[in-house]
Amino acid sequence: MIFKITQITISPTLLNCFNDLHPFRHSLFNDLKINSMIAQSFQYESPSTIKEAIELLQKHGDEAKILSGGHSLIPMMKLRFASPEYIIDINRIPGLSYIKEEGGMLKIGALTREAEIEHSDLLKKHFPIFTDVTKLIADPQVRNMGTIGGNLAHGDAANDHPAVMLALNATVIATGPEGERAIPIDEFFFGFYQTALQPDEILTEIQIPVSQHGTGSAYHKLERKVGDYATAGVAVHLTLDKNNTCTSIGIGLTNVNPTPLRASRSEQALFGKELTESTIAQAAQFASEDCSPSSDLRGSEEYKRAMVAVLVKRMIHKAAERAKA
Repeated sequence: MIFKITQITISPTLLNCFNDLHPFRHSLFNDLKINSMIAQSFQYESPSTIKEAIELLQKHGDEAKILSGGHSLIPMMKLRFASPEYIIDINRIPGLSYIKEEGGMLKIGALTREAEIEHSDLLKKHFPIFTDVTKLIADPQVRNMGTIGGNLAHGDAANDHPAVMLALNATVIATGPEGERAIPIDEFFFGFYQTALQPDEILTEIQIPVSQHGTGSAYHKLERKVGDYATAGVAVHLTLDKNNTCTSIGIGLTNVNPTPLRASRSEQALFGKELTESTIAQAAQFASEDCSPSSDLRGSEEYKRAMVAVLVKRMIHKAAERAKA
């Protein structure tokens, strides 16, 4: 089935708005220097099994793109940032939408919608951070269709889930011709819109170790308006013992680096130490120093670094409160 998309006229105002939405895309728009674009026609494929989808990826190679929720891919196609010749829609494939606990791991299927994550009792029990993050993603219409797998596979540091997955030390399961392989989240993002997924692989599952007693997590982002990309965002996941010592810690940062960023020095400042105002302040300072935000209409680099420090402090406190509850 071949779809032909009609001409789209992009005004200078819209170009500026899109730059405003995503600061790291400035250079891409500067290179376009055009106001009128025609989106490329494409062939639509709708496989009913993972095997069929992978065979299509092998057949079409770099000319194919996977469609799950579509809220990242379709806008990029309209603006000619992506011009695939083949769209492989995986929404008809059964068994890719679930939230379950199994073998000490929380497992989330790649086609699980954001709305399902937002209202999952299992996630609320073990990981309230997911309630924090999903309610901040766009709006209900987007959350009803957008998927967690698509959010991660897009490889966008401005998306909210990457920082959360870094904090939770998640593992991504990719399925390809040779079967499944597990990719630690720290090895998944490696460039602007680039992930460890191979051209013939599909992200099929996310795995997260189930929290032990004394664990808490929290996420928040500073945004100019509801549904906006983050000016800065911070995810924290920690475990405290009976002496208030931090026995595990994960901190991820949103939209203050070209790739999703783990605040490693901040984690080291807290791990194995008593959680005090002094150690929290040091962790916040390290995070603000180690990120690489760009100045744009959301604020200057200095402002964003300051907001990272503020959010790190707040999210550590919030996660600690939940750990002690």
